[in-house]
Amino acid sequence: MSAAERDLILGTGAAPVERAPGLRLVGMLLDIVNRIVMVFSAIAVVVAGAVLTHEAVVRYVFHHPADWQDELAVFLLVGATFMSAAWVQQRRGHVAIDAVAELLPEGVERIRRFIADVASLAFCAFFAWKAWALFQEAWEDGMVTSSSWAPPLWIPYSVMAAGMTLLSLQLLLQVLDRLLSSREGA
Repeated sequence: MSAAERDLILGTGAAPVERAPGLRLVGMLLDIVNRIVMVFSAIAVVVAGAVLTHEAVVRYVFHHPADWQDELAVFLLVGATFMSAAWVQQRRGHVAIDAVAELLPEGVERIRRFIADVASLAFCAFFAWKAWALFQEAWEDGMVTSSSWAPPLWIPYSVMAAGMTLLSLQLLLQVLDRLLSSREGA
């Protein structure tokens, strides 16, 4: 594994872009939040793996099935997925198809990426809004899962909503940064 790959995975590398002067403080704060969340997300994935391993051992070796492991692992993996999305977006690490990007002139590619960021921001902001509505409904109605363990549904809805909010903030920062950078360059 190269040093650049290790830095990308661990989040120890430099920020991927130079921020517009008006957004440097916001970018630094969001970077700190993203790094902290990324560490907890990584821990959640490891804990989910341990919980599922425990479930397999208890079920097949000791013939004692339990019902809480699967739901706990799903909650942890949902949380890790949604909460780490902003960190991944900050590094532009989400899956992308670059076939078109390689064919376009640099100026057109910048416009395409900006339009994609704006569309992604609109989608993620809508998703975050709906996730907060789900969280509120689950909280007020005391909704729980249908298993015998019956953990409250506000838990996964809250991490979904928080993660999509962080992702929306990251996308908004990137869109504003692009707008401010193009103004300063003009």
